[in-house]
Amino acid sequence: MTLTPPDFPHDVAAVHEATDRLLVSVSKLDDTAVGEPSLLPGWTRGHVLAHLARNADALGNLLTWARTDVRTPMYASAEARERDIERGADRSLAAQLEDLKESARRFDAAMEALPEARRAFEVEMRNGVIERADRLPLRRLAELELHHVDLGVGHTVDQLPSAFVDRELDFLSAIKFAGHPDLPPLELRADDGRRWRTGRTVTGPDAAAAPLVVTGSATALVGWLTGRGDGSELDGHGSGLPVVPPL
Repeated sequence: MTLTPPDFPHDVAAVHEATDRLLVSVSKLDDTAVGEPSLLPGWTRGHVLAHLARNADALGNLLTWARTDVRTPMYASAEARERDIERGADRSLAAQLEDLKESARRFDAAMEALPEARRAFEVEMRNGVIERADRLPLRRLAELELHHVDLGVGHTVDQLPSAFVDRELDFLSAIKFAGHPDLPPLELRADDGRRWRTGRTVTGPDAAAAPLVVTGSATALVGWLTGRGDGSELDGHGSGLPVVPPL
């Protein structure tokens, strides 16, 4: 299956909806809960929230780069990124909420300011990946949806919107894990009959070997590929599921 073309207006609207859902969940916490462990090893909920706020600003920097053609990296440095997350992790619920709201407003403004003529402009993300500006809202959407799960506040993988699940599965198979040397060749099969190919590219005598087939719901596939599910709902057709490299 080929990658779904960017749909900038749709993805902008989806970011707004996901942000609203996240804020509702976070507003139900208290200062003690913010300091408790999240589902991400070594991170409290405060770490997750601080990361989400700084990620909004980082992706906003890339949108500014696309709009102005002036190189504007996501973060000043890897060290600065980590430092900002640590510094923001121990704040009160009120401070976390205010930061989330204000950073979301800045990201909204950056999306709104991007002219249609600049949406195909390519920028470089912090990991060296080149991305189109009109796919940055989808990148933000993944951060919001998956880290909402990571907060451990009752929002599970099964509650991810189906439209997001479909877009994320396209992205994971066609971009994130396509050709990945640490993942064997896979054929992902959704229960509704859709199929995706991803994983390591094999050449030489083994090039014609059949890929490992993994079948299940699209939601379970996304949960497994993103490390938010153990794959227990998936069928490897007699083979054990491989370890998926971290995102």
